[in-house]
Amino acid sequence: MSIPQSFIEELLAHVDMVDVVGRYVPLKKSGANFMGLCPFHAEKSPSFSVSPSKQFFHCFGCGKSGDAIGFLMEHAGLDFVEAVHELAQQVGLQVPEEHASTQDKARAAAQRQQRATLTEVLARAAAAYGEELRKSPRAIAYLKQRGVSGAVAKRYGLGYAPEGWHKLAGVFAHYDDPLLEEAGLVIVQPEDHKRYDRFRDRVMFPIRNVKGECIGFGGRVLGDEKPKYLNSPETPVFHKGRELYGLFEARSAIREHGYALVTEGYMDVVALAQLGFPNAVATLGTACTPEHVQKLLRFTDAVVFSFDGDAAGRRAARKALDAALPHAQDTRSFKFLFLPPEHDPDSFIRAWGRDAFARHIGDAVPLSRFLLDAASEGCDLGTPEGRAQMTHHARPLWSALPEGLLKRQLLGEFASLAQIDAAELSEFWAQAQHPAPGAGAHPAGTKQRGGLIAHPRGRFTGAAASPYAATAWRAHLPRSAPTSRADHAVRLLLSHMAFLEELAPEDHAALSALPPPHGPLFIWLEEQLHTHGVQTWALLRERLRGHACAPLAEKLMTGSHAQTEGDLHELRAELRDLLNRVLIEQIKAEESTLIATASQDPAALQRYRELQARRKALEAAHSLRLHS
Repeated sequence: MSIPQSFIEELLAHVDMVDVVGRYVPLKKSGANFMGLCPFHAEKSPSFSVSPSKQFFHCFGCGKSGDAIGFLMEHAGLDFVEAVHELAQQVGLQVPEEHASTQDKARAAAQRQQRATLTEVLARAAAAYGEELRKSPRAIAYLKQRGVSGAVAKRYGLGYAPEGWHKLAGVFAHYDDPLLEEAGLVIVQPEDHKRYDRFRDRVMFPIRNVKGECIGFGGRVLGDEKPKYLNSPETPVFHKGRELYGLFEARSAIREHGYALVTEGYMDVVALAQLGFPNAVATLGTACTPEHVQKLLRFTDAVVFSFDGDAAGRRAARKALDAALPHAQDTRSFKFLFLPPEHDPDSFIRAWGRDAFARHIGDAVPLSRFLLDAASEGCDLGTPEGRAQMTHHARPLWSALPEGLLKRQLLGEFASLAQIDAAELSEFWAQAQHPAPGAGAHPAGTKQRGGLIAHPRGRFTGAAASPYAATAWRAHLPRSAPTSRADHAVRLLLSHMAFLEELAPEDHAALSALPPPHGPLFIWLEEQLHTHGVQTWALLRERLRGHACAPLAEKLMTGSHAQTEGDLHELRAELRDLLNRVLIEQIKAEESTLIATASQDPAALQRYRELQARRKALEAAHSLRLHS
């Protein structure tokens, strides 16, 4: 879906950054800005700043910064389109769609309304199940037996679906409403159209999306009946291959712990949270998919998959490996944890303690080693036949990796196992990938897949990011220090565009004459003032997209040195002093030119004297400021 750039600008002009961030982070006024504890890393003293004038946030601790759309993308794990829709809904704007027919727009609007209606129905059911849990000593006893406290049960919204075929009839006045079937709460018999509740006598685990909306349920029996777990069916709002149980609740913990722990069941997630690992999530009764991995990578660059050590666990781990390979860039970490066959995470921690489990996580098998093991499985590497079989298994796995140093190193590892030269193996695989005419097609399923592609509107710096992502979003990126007076003067004007209206003609001339890209950026900024009036940096940043001066502006407005908030009188004085120094440098250059031509041009000498007087006045003003 393509959203017009003009709408993005309009949206950012309507939203209040303090209000957007304040929904998730407690903020307190501090000078011209608002401060709070950073939601992206653990800290005890507030270093997270929100600027009302720039409509931008910045953390002095981890270095993350961005506008309202970028905040929602990072904090809530939304993609660009989802974040735009979320913000538009908050301020009452309708998101237009470029190149969409009337029918497509109507269909999209109907789908959004359907999603909203279904999540409302599911939220109502979740609230009813929560009430039933409070009234069920049997369900409460089961959770206590599993070591689940009331606080954890509340955090995950646990509930209880009571016995009986039509208990939801007491929750919804119209039990025959088709929405109940569409939401997966009610089953309708095709023969006689009789209805009954899908979930009965089960502990209920609400499944939430990253926005916190209830989109489905998992239900577990209290005894040993089969099936032990029952999930909501696929619905317009719930797709097992895309959602992870507990991700909404684990978002902050994943950032604080530095990794996500992927388990196999609802109770694993809840029990781990109870036992000190709130960064756990679970797949929903299905194998791990690339969509699962991509969703986790919105919150962390490190993922640990936890599996039972039996054959089923190894098969599940292999599927997780396939899902992770296309995303295994050099800056990311994927590990595979195999517990003893008799244990799941809950039982292991209770038997051996949290520290032992934490050590197991630290010692988990890295993706590179598991990849080598998977390719070598069942192959006798002591024979040429076994080594040839290994290379046959390895090629599609290796080809799935994105280009990078890890992929190159693994080529060498496979070549060493095969006892051939790495260049020779690479050439052989390339020939197998693209056989010559008449040589036969390569085996199905071995087509090379590319790496992770950033959303065209992606807002974060990194190897996979698009040109949109020009801000220093990752804490490990180097921060540039201010490099010149021109840098800081332009930075002040980008931060406080109203200062432009106070500049003298000679200031405008001096700034416009600066060498590229500073001069062209100032000229562009003046044009924006005349066309659109005073704007925030967040809006200017949008309008700079694709402009030749955008990299300079992004560089100047990124990092701790870009915080130009404070007393406006002091900032004006600072800008005045910077401009005076720029004028002094330009006057000195012109003085040198006039001295060289004074012998042939008497007017040049007069002009030199005028400039000299002006320069001395500017230098006196600068000296006065230094000593004031």
